Amino acid sequence: MAERATVVGSGPNGLAAAVALARAGYEVRVLESSTTIGGGTRTAELTLPGFRHDIGSAVHPAALTSAFFRAFGLRRRIEWVVPEAAFAQPLDPLRAGGEGRAAIAWHDLERTAEGLGRDARAWRAVVRPLARHLDGVLDFTGDQLLRMPRHPVTTVRFGLRALELGSALGRRTFRTPEADALFTGVAAHANAALPSVGAAASALFLLAHAHVGDGWAFPRGGAQAIADALVADLREHGGIVENDTRVTNLADLDWGDPLAGDLLVLDTSPRLLLTHPDIPAAYARSIRSYRYGAAAAKVDFALDGPVPWAHPDVAASPTVHVGGTREEVEASENAVARGRMSDRPYVLAVQPSVLDDTRAPAGKHVLWSYIHVPSGSTLDPTELVTRQVERFAPGFRERILASTAMTAAQREAFNPSDIGGDILGGAFSFVQAVRRPVVSRAPWRTPMLGVYLASASTPPGPGVTGMPGWHAAQQALSDNAGVRVDLDDLFG
Repeated sequence: MAERATVVGSGPNGLAAAVALARAGYEVRVLESSTTIGGGTRTAELTLPGFRHDIGSAVHPAALTSAFFRAFGLRRRIEWVVPEAAFAQPLDPLRAGGEGRAAIAWHDLERTAEGLGRDARAWRAVVRPLARHLDGVLDFTGDQLLRMPRHPVTTVRFGLRALELGSALGRRTFRTPEADALFTGVAAHANAALPSVGAAASALFLLAHAHVGDGWAFPRGGAQAIADALVADLREHGGIVENDTRVTNLADLDWGDPLAGDLLVLDTSPRLLLTHPDIPAAYARSIRSYRYGAAAAKVDFALDGPVPWAHPDVAASPTVHVGGTREEVEASENAVARGRMSDRPYVLAVQPSVLDDTRAPAGKHVLWSYIHVPSGSTLDPTELVTRQVERFAPGFRERILASTAMTAAQREAFNPSDIGGDILGGAFSFVQAVRRPVVSRAPWRTPMLGVYLASASTPPGPGVTGMPGWHAAQQALSDNAGVRVDLDDLFG
C-alpha cells in the first residue's frame, strides 16, 4: 500500500506540496474548507454577471520566476498577460494644465529611468544590478537566510540597499518626488511601518521583477487559472480534492499513520498546529509568539468603462498604487501601524480588464483594490477607496455599476489562515524573515512526526510562488527517503 499524504488547504502552496507528493508516488488528498479550490488564487463573479474578480491575489510578479513553477511548466500551461507598464503611481490630482503627475515603472528599465529625470541614474543604480542578477536575488530570498548564499555579491548588494532604503539614509537616495513615490508605493506592499528594512527588501525583490523577464504578469482569465492547472496535474497523478471540509482541530483529523510514512501538510496558519495533541511546549510557545501584521480590507468594482485616470499613462498599467507622494503613502501606512486609519489611505489597485477582455462584458471593466487596516477591523473600505481613486481619476464614482467589499474581520471568517485579516501569513519584518514561524534551518518541519507546515508563514513567505509548499514537500520526502529530492527528480 502506498504511503499517504493529507494536505490541508488548497492555496498555491498547499497545491504545490500536493503535486510534488503525488508525483513522488504518494496517495494525496487535499482538504479545502471552501466550495471552490485555490485559496488566494481564486476568481469569481463577485459583483454582476460577466464581471470576473480575483478573490485573493491579482498580479503575480514572482510566479514565473519561482523554481517550483518553472519546473512545473506554469508558463506553458496557462496564458499570461505581460504588461508594458509594471505599475503606476499617480502623484497628485489635476493641475492647471489639465493632467495630473504620475510616475510609471515601465517594463523597460531605461524608459522608466528616463521618465524620472534627475533620478534616472539613481534608479538604474538601485534596480539594474538586481534585475541583471535575478537568480541571485531569488536564491537569497526564495529559501531561507540561515545558510551560505550561492551568489554572495548579489546578496551583499541586496542587503546593503535594503538597509539604506529601509532607514533614514534612504531619504537621500532619490531627489525627485516621482522616484520617491515610485519606490515607496512598492514598499507599501509589505503592510508595515515605513521606512523599514523588511519593507525595503520586499520592494527591491518586486522592483527586480518589474524590469526583467515577464515583469508583473498575470493569468488571462484570472488567478483561478493557476489553481486549476495545479489541480489538473494533481488529479493526473492520482490525487483528490475534498471541498467543503474545514479542519479546525488536528486531534480530530484522521490523516494516517506517521510511523508508516504517512504525511500531514498544512497550508494554514501555524496556529492550527496548536491543536495537535503531541505538540511540545517549547514549540507551542514559539507558535503563540509568532506575530501577525495589519490587515487588508478589499473592495471590487464593476465599472461602466475604464477608470478615468487624470494621467493617460496610468490607464496603461494594470497595477496602480493610489496614494500620492512618498509623504502621503508613509503617513497612511504608519497610521495603520499605530492602529489608526488615514482619511487618504494607500490603495493597491489592479485593473486587469485594460489588457484582458475576458474579465468583463464588452466596454465594461473591473477594478480590484484593497487598503491596509488595523487587525480585525470591521471598516467597510468602499467609500474610502472610492474617494481616493476619485482624487486621481475624476469621474470614477459615476462609472461604478456595483461593488462588493470584504472587511478584515470578514476575511478571517472567510479564510481562518488570515489571522485578523493579515493576508501575508504574518508580520513582514526583517526578524520574521528569519523567524518564520520559528528559527530553524528546516522551518517547514514541525516537531510532530510526519507533520509539515507549507504556508506563507514559512520561507520564503508571501507571494504566489508555490515555494513554501515545495520546500515542505521536499523536506518531507527527504526525511522519509533519507536523501534529498530535487525538482528535476519529479519534473525532469
